[in-house]
Amino acid sequence: MKNFLLAFLFIAVLILSYLYIRERKNDKDSLEENTELIRNQIRNVGKLVVTEGNFTQVFTYKNSKSFYLDILSARKKALIIVNAEASVAYDLSKMETEIDRKNKKVIIKNIPEPELKIDPNIKYYDVTQDYLNQFNAEDYNRIKERIEKGLREKIEKSSLMTNSQNRLISELQKIYILTSSMGWTLEYRNQPIKNVEDFESLKL
Repeated sequence: MKNFLLAFLFIAVLILSYLYIRERKNDKDSLEENTELIRNQIRNVGKLVVTEGNFTQVFTYKNSKSFYLDILSARKKALIIVNAEASVAYDLSKMETEIDRKNKKVIIKNIPEPELKIDPNIKYYDVTQDYLNQFNAEDYNRIKERIEKGLREKIEKSSLMTNSQNRLISELQKIYILTSSMGWTLEYRNQPIKNVEDFESLKL
């Protein structure tokens, strides 16, 4: 009878040890799968988040040069119409993240600054110029620089920038939804994200 009990206890210990090892292996495999899934999701949102817009502006360019003690002057002017395509992009492939598998935490350390790209289509109308003051390459370059500077200032104050940030938040929310569904937590610059609305208060 004593031998039977010892054999029974030995078999029970073997079974419990096997179940414990298998459970540990399953937990480890599950952790690895979840980690890889999160990494893939971060890679997927690593695409450019782009907002595009079209802007039109009309400029009048005038220039005058004086000669012979201001007795003579030579003028040039043009009506300039600009149709510009502007795009705002976040290159999320440059986003710095860290995955803390032990604490099941995804940490977003840094998000790259938005990139504003402006592609102006400049057309000149009603161009008039005197013989002694004609348009040259330097004039066209200077006009283009002035136009791009003005457009940049205008676009930075427009809804285009706000819309691009909204697109960014929607991409980050995908990471939050995934991590939350797996029991992980998402953190941005030491600030835990507890719900979708928390993104609205972040200083991105």
